[in-house]
Amino acid sequence: MKRLATILPLLAVLLFAGAPASAQEHWQERIFMEYYVETPGDTVYVDTLPPAVVFPRIRNTKDPDVKKYYRLVYNFSKVYPYTDVAVRIVSKADRDLAAMRRRRDKEKYVNAVSDQLLDDFSSVARHMTVSQGKLLVRLVDREVGKTPYSIVKEYKSGAAASFWQGVAKIFGQDLKTHYDPKGEDRMTEYLIEKWNQGQFEALYFSIFMEWPDAVEIPSKYR
Repeated sequence: MKRLATILPLLAVLLFAGAPASAQEHWQERIFMEYYVETPGDTVYVDTLPPAVVFPRIRNTKDPDVKKYYRLVYNFSKVYPYTDVAVRIVSKADRDLAAMRRRRDKEKYVNAVSDQLLDDFSSVARHMTVSQGKLLVRLVDREVGKTPYSIVKEYKSGAAASFWQGVAKIFGQDLKTHYDPKGEDRMTEYLIEKWNQGQFEALYFSIFMEWPDAVEIPSKYR
């Protein structure tokens, strides 16, 4: 039952398996430092270093609000990378289904990729907590523009969406939930801002005195 509870957001969000990303070649550019000559034979090299971001560590860890914030930072590090996967998967699903005219072909497509999803993300689901699943549900609505409930209803059926919503409710989740950047999800929005600025790892380190673990994403979805 616990595994079912943790896999619910993944079933609703990562409903379709995307095609493996094509390999991209990266060419290393040769960059030369600037320099100037003060006196004959005395050369000074000049470079600009990126600013070091330092976040103060809150010491009163017994405060309920601080504990809640720390838990959010930890869960965010485990969940947020999957939102990018969800965006690409949903976009590909929309394109593939739009090209299919027969209902039978669409049903076969949905069933095939759903089975593939279970195979690829079962290990991820086993390690995801219920609270991380709740956070993922809200982030999906922000990034994809669709709640997990609407995704299931659109690609499966209203009956399937109602079924998963009912099971989710048993475990305190709501697949219809909407992201609220100025209300309930204000602190999550702050973490997204730090992520986009490349500062999240420093923020995480300032709290836990260690770097966040790399998120496990199957290679075909990277």
